[in-house]
Amino acid sequence: MRNWLYLHSRAFVQALKRLGGQPFGTLLSALVMGVALALPAGGYILLDNIAVLARGVSGTPEISLFLDGKADSARAEAIESRLRAEPDLASFRFVPRDEALKQLESSGLGDVLGGITVNPLPDAFVVTLRGDDPELFETLSARIRGWPGVAHVQLDSAWVKRLSALVGLGRTVVLVLAVLLGLTLVIVTFNTIRLQILTQKNEIEVSRLLGATDRFIRRPFYWFGGLQGVFGGLVALGAVWIGMDVLAEPVAKVAETYGAAVALGGPGWLESLVTVAFAIALGWLGAAISVRRHLAET
Repeated sequence: MRNWLYLHSRAFVQALKRLGGQPFGTLLSALVMGVALALPAGGYILLDNIAVLARGVSGTPEISLFLDGKADSARAEAIESRLRAEPDLASFRFVPRDEALKQLESSGLGDVLGGITVNPLPDAFVVTLRGDDPELFETLSARIRGWPGVAHVQLDSAWVKRLSALVGLGRTVVLVLAVLLGLTLVIVTFNTIRLQILTQKNEIEVSRLLGATDRFIRRPFYWFGGLQGVFGGLVALGAVWIGMDVLAEPVAKVAETYGAAVALGGPGWLESLVTVAFAIALGWLGAAISVRRHLAET
């Protein structure tokens, strides 16, 4: 174990020296990798922010439970108890029929309802869910329809389905873009490592004559590609933060016109970790393909 740590620390130091020996080339490689990764990473985070903006503009989706006209207070209390037991509910409120009638009158329908002597509206519950998954809305509404005393269930799931479909499409596009740019970065790393190998060709041949194994020769190049990925991932995160900061004010103005207050959020710790890990994987893969091919040829 001690020997393994020593070999990797030695390879790590060698990779750092090679990167530090060509600062301009290292900077360009990090910028190329960072800008390429910033596109899918920023697109993914921007999609999440757009979804939040759409929910703020359209309001929180709800499910309305209309009780049977014959349902009494005991039946309403029984339904309220069942709602409290539902784990997927964020909140709910009871709307008595008299309150519902007053809301209709205050909305401008007072002249229409003026000749009505008996309140035709039923008691109702307005339910808010914890998530916005369309399947969750459909499952819960189907379950509630079978409860005694519930005459009708109305759910605001149409716009939820549209939003979910659009966000899903956007994420698929971002994923395809990430794969294509990832392949491009592997090729860039491949060529960078190949140039490194060519400049150290004589050193590699001497090491082989002295008994160095292919694993020993490959190890510094693996670290070289991985460190390039680290720098590229950090540049990508910086570019995403700058992009979100630039877009924050225009997005806030658009949301304000719809009466919503939305602030763009940058990448969290999980998104940051995934971005850097993805960049490291791309750098390592490009280095592995390049050095293995060269050693196989020689």
